Amino acid sequence: MEKNELYPIFLKVHALNVTIIGGGWVGQEKLGFLLKSSPNAKVKMIAIAFNEEVKTLAAQHQVILVEKAYEASDLDGSQMIIAATNEEGVNIQIYHDAKSKNILVNVADNPPYCDFYMGGIVIKGNVKIAISTNGKSPTTAKRLRQFFEEVLPDDINKLVENLNTYRKTLKNDFESKVEQLNTLTEGLLKNKE
Repeated sequence: MEKNELYPIFLKVHALNVTIIGGGWVGQEKLGFLLKSSPNAKVKMIAIAFNEEVKTLAAQHQVILVEKAYEASDLDGSQMIIAATNEEGVNIQIYHDAKSKNILVNVADNPPYCDFYMGGIVIKGNVKIAISTNGKSPTTAKRLRQFFEEVLPDDINKLVENLNTYRKTLKNDFESKVEQLNTLTEGLLKNKE
């Protein structure tokens, strides 16, 4: 059985320079997902043309739109690249250019040309759950996201904040703190009958 060997991380994209190349529907989708999770992300988009939805999203956030054809120098200063043009050859060139500059890259809908995937994300206040299908089925990730959005209570953020306040009152060593917090939260997993 194949195993998902991806390592999930949460990036502070407000502190990184993200470049999306492509201004059509796929670029819009990638920008939308990024901004939904991280509204203050630092994003520059490069495309020959931008659709109206991209322009609207850009105006609502601090997204820089650069209307021009892609060149390798467009990647300079970026830490993360998303290739989302309608041209597979251009996307693959972006991948190779990014790799030559040691920049993380995602080529939309082309898993062999991805250092990372943009999975499904559930957000409930400070709680954020990322879902990956190893690039195999974005539809499954979407359905799991919808499921978790329904089953996680909206007030889970209150629990997180209360536990954080309690954690700050603990004066013991790390292991003792973990043990006390585990004892306090183990009831979350017990089935209520």
